[in-house]
Amino acid sequence: MLTENGAITALSGIQRMDMQMLYWIAEHLRCAFLDWLMPLVSALGNYGILWILLAVILICTKRYRFTGIALGLSLLLGLLTGNLLLKPMVGRLRPFEVDESIALLISPPQDASFPSGHTLASFEAASVLMARHRRTLGPPVLVLAFLIAFSRLYLQVHFPSDVFFGMLLGFVNALIGLLLTNRLAGGPGKEKNR
Repeated sequence: MLTENGAITALSGIQRMDMQMLYWIAEHLRCAFLDWLMPLVSALGNYGILWILLAVILICTKRYRFTGIALGLSLLLGLLTGNLLLKPMVGRLRPFEVDESIALLISPPQDASFPSGHTLASFEAASVLMARHRRTLGPPVLVLAFLIAFSRLYLQVHFPSDVFFGMLLGFVNALIGLLLTNRLAGGPGKEKNR
């Protein structure tokens, strides 16, 4: 059984590893090109707008309606679990609040750090599209999801553990969204996995 002191020690160990990874990225990967590119990549995930628009477009097409509904449900689950439940409950400070010497390339986000909302929504989208369209839509969206997740680390607005749990929760929410959509539709969607 983990004592309160043991839990605090484990958390501070995770925090130390998180900071070391961020410092490594800053020391070894920072360059003028990525300083220009990463804010643009990160902005694609702002407020989940890209993924919401994608869900709406898919819902409006007969061929991809099932996928759009599954994506919409996944994003809704992400809003509830990530933004409305975990962020306020955990209340984790962001890296630049822990180390005030960090100079940000973007405006500082105002909400809590855990989990990464950009990563959460991106991996909900990538997981749904990989499950339904692994030969067409899935791979490019998965690549974009990884780029958005990495951008949050590069920009030092999230810890690696925030991003990791955003990916994990995104996958779980996508799975639930797909299962709910299957149940509502009375079985698997008619779209082919291509």
